[in-house]
Amino acid sequence: MKGVHFLISTLAILAFATFLASASDPSPLQDFCVALKDIKDGVFVNGKFCKDPKLANANDFFFSGLQNPRNTQNPVGSNVTAVNVDNLAGLNTLGISLARLDFAPNGLNPPHTHPRASEILAVLEGTLYVGFVTSNGDGNRLFTKVLNKGDVFVFPIGLIHFQLNVGHVDAVAFAGLSSQNPGVITIANAVFGSKPPINPDVLTKAFQVDNKVVDYLQKQFWYDNN
Repeated sequence: MKGVHFLISTLAILAFATFLASASDPSPLQDFCVALKDIKDGVFVNGKFCKDPKLANANDFFFSGLQNPRNTQNPVGSNVTAVNVDNLAGLNTLGISLARLDFAPNGLNPPHTHPRASEILAVLEGTLYVGFVTSNGDGNRLFTKVLNKGDVFVFPIGLIHFQLNVGHVDAVAFAGLSSQNPGVITIANAVFGSKPPINPDVLTKAFQVDNKVVDYLQKQFWYDNN
């Protein structure tokens, strides 16, 4: 009888532990979602409002054009074509999205993060030098690899990463992301091109450089390749 009571108690504890492990707030699907007391002033939900399923059609789940090369004649020599919930409505609530990445020779997808998604990258053409940097607690270790046609690399969620075309011809890659709206924070653009600008004293101290360097960088045009 004691064995039965022990088994029941153990199962109850395991069930409660499983409940605690799975109980959490839903992940954010945009940068922020400020709470409102009066819903008449509401504009967004965490994600997108849903269409009546009976009114959905095949076009809600369709996107065309990723076979076409994108223009890479820009300061960074790359172009990212995102397919997410903003241009493919059927992705809403599905937790996935896609991107095509085009690179000119020596083109760069600058160091950036996706705050809401991990990324898996597959090279279709060309040669890319890719990498990511771990968090401060892990010592900011750099993981890099040179990828050729058919190679795949994974970038963990939230970590700074980049891709550089080290070949002599154009390169093309496709990326899958684990969010309907992964978000992109390009590090240089965010730090030196924010609106309004970050106080130069903050950046001078953070980067341990002369304030003239910070002033110069804040006056540059920071191109967005997305």
